[in-house]
Amino acid sequence: MEGIFPAWGRILQGYRPNLSIEITRECPLRCPGCYAYGDDHLGGDVTLRQMADLKGEALVSGVLEAVRIHKPLHLSIIGGEPLVRFRELDQLLPQLSAMGKYVQVVTSAVRPIPEAWARIARLQMVVSIDGLPAEHNVRRAPATYDRILKHIAGHQITVHCTITRQLVHRDGYLEEFLQFWSNNPDTRQIWFSLYTPQIGEESEERLRPEDRARVVNTILELRTRYPKLRMPKGMVEVYLKPPTSPDECTFAKTTLCVSSDLERRITPCQFGGNPDCQQCGCIASAGLDAIARHHLPGGLRVGAIFEASFGVGKAVARLSGRADRPVGAKGVSAASATAADA
Repeated sequence: MEGIFPAWGRILQGYRPNLSIEITRECPLRCPGCYAYGDDHLGGDVTLRQMADLKGEALVSGVLEAVRIHKPLHLSIIGGEPLVRFRELDQLLPQLSAMGKYVQVVTSAVRPIPEAWARIARLQMVVSIDGLPAEHNVRRAPATYDRILKHIAGHQITVHCTITRQLVHRDGYLEEFLQFWSNNPDTRQIWFSLYTPQIGEESEERLRPEDRARVVNTILELRTRYPKLRMPKGMVEVYLKPPTSPDECTFAKTTLCVSSDLERRITPCQFGGNPDCQQCGCIASAGLDAIARHHLPGGLRVGAIFEASFGVGKAVARLSGRADRPVGAKGVSAASATAADA
C-alpha cells in the first residue's frame, strides 16, 4: 500500500500529510471577499486581525517545531501576507528544504521576493492575481501589476487566479489573462480556482450556477491550447460536482490548518467558517478529489483507500487522546509528539 499512497501507514495513525499555516495576521491588502479576514473564519469569536502572531526567532522556532511534530509531506505558508515576515522566511525556507519538505508560499507579491529563494529546492511560489490589471489593481492594491512584474523577476512562479463573478462579465476574458501570463518568462504554470462562498452568502464575488458551468467549459477548452495552464481534465470537472461536505473532502481530511498563533486550528478547512461545499472552487480540494475518484487497475477507487484510513485514523486518535489536543507547537505535549513520531 505504501507504493499506492506513501502516507498510508501514517494516515492509519491519524496522520495528516498536509500542513497549512497562516504565518502572520498582517496584510497590507484589503481584498473584497478575502476568506481569511471574514468574521467567521476562526469560528466567530475572534478574527484573524485580532489574533496573536509570532515574529523573529519565536516564529522560526515555532514553525520548525510544528513541522517536526506533525511531519507533513507538504507545507503551505499562507496569511495574511507571508512576505510581511520575509526575514523569518529567509531563515525558515532553507531549513525546511534541508528537511526535505515541499513548501508552497502563497503571496500577493506586494514585496520583492528575495532572489535567493529562486534557488531553494522544493519551494513553490504561488502569486495570487485576480484578473487583468483593470480589475486586479482595484481589488489588490497596493499589490498592483507593476509591483508584481517587478517583484517576480528571476523566479518561476505559479500564477493563481480565483475566478469571481466580476471576471466572467465578457467573453474571452480568461483567455486574455492566460495569454498575458503564458507569455511572461517568469511564469512556470497557471491555476484557476473558483470563488468559494460561505453558506448563505450573497456577494459580488459569488458565481451563479450558469457562470460556473460556463467557466468550467472555458477552462476545459483553454487547457488544450495553453500548456502553462496545468489543470488536468479530471481536476477541472470536479468543479462541476465538488465534495458536498468537509466529511467527503479529501483535502479537508488530509490537511491540518493552523492560524497565526500556531495554536488555533482552522476548521473545517482553510476557508474556516461555514463554507458552501456544494459551490467549492478550491483547486487543492479539486486536485485531491480528482485523485480520490480515480480507479486503479482492477477497479479499486483510490478514495476507498483514503476512506478506510480516515476511519481507522479517527479511532486511533480518539483512543490515544489526541483528537482534541491543541495543534500548534506550543500546545503539543510530549505524549502527542511521541504519537506523531509513530
